[in-house]
Amino acid sequence: MVLKNKSISKKSMFCVVAGLLFITASHAYANCEAEAAPRVNWAGCDKSGQDFSGKDLNEAVLSRANLQGANFSGARLTHADFNFADISGAKFDKARMQGTRLVGVKAEKASFRQSIMDDASFSRSVMPQANFEQARLKAADFYEAKLSGANFSKATLTESSFIHAELMHARFDGADLSRTKMNSALMESASVISANLNSVVLDMADLKFVNFTGSDMSKATIRDAVIDGAIFDDAILDRTIWVDYRRCRASAVGSCN
Repeated sequence: MVLKNKSISKKSMFCVVAGLLFITASHAYANCEAEAAPRVNWAGCDKSGQDFSGKDLNEAVLSRANLQGANFSGARLTHADFNFADISGAKFDKARMQGTRLVGVKAEKASFRQSIMDDASFSRSVMPQANFEQARLKAADFYEAKLSGANFSKATLTESSFIHAELMHARFDGADLSRTKMNSALMESASVISANLNSVVLDMADLKFVNFTGSDMSKATIRDAVIDGAIFDDAILDRTIWVDYRRCRASAVGSCN
């Protein structure tokens, strides 16, 4: 066991060192004066408030950059690297951002309306009141992200992950959350009205005062979740696994019976 733990520690240290070397190399080769183009390296640069709408920035490196208030609306940002950047108040409306990395970003009130962000990573990002209305986020990763007050209304979030995410007062009205993992998420007072929650996993989540009115929760699981004050009016609970591990009847609506 001791040898195994030492092996894990060495592996973790190697990953940390490799990550630091990558960031150092990215900054070393950054060219803050370069024109917007695919694979441009603006790591650590100050591009706050600038207009990049409609630009092709596929695979661009913008890690740790200051991008507050910048406009990326309609831009092509597939596989771009925004890790640890400050994108607070920035606009990415209708941008194409498949596979984009936004780990640890600061993104208060950033807007991603109608953007395409399949397979994007937002792990441990800080994004209060961010707007993802009508965005496509299939298989996106929001692990431990802070998203209080964020708007995901009518967004497509199939097979995404919100494990351990903070989603207090967030809005998911009309969203497609089918097969999404939301284990241990903090969702107190969130609005999830008329949403598709088919096969969603909400085990051990904090669902106090969440409004699930009219949502389809067929085959969902909410084992060991906290549901004090939660509203399930007209919610479809077809074979839902309830907090006490009971399986609701196929005809259950509004309450598990």
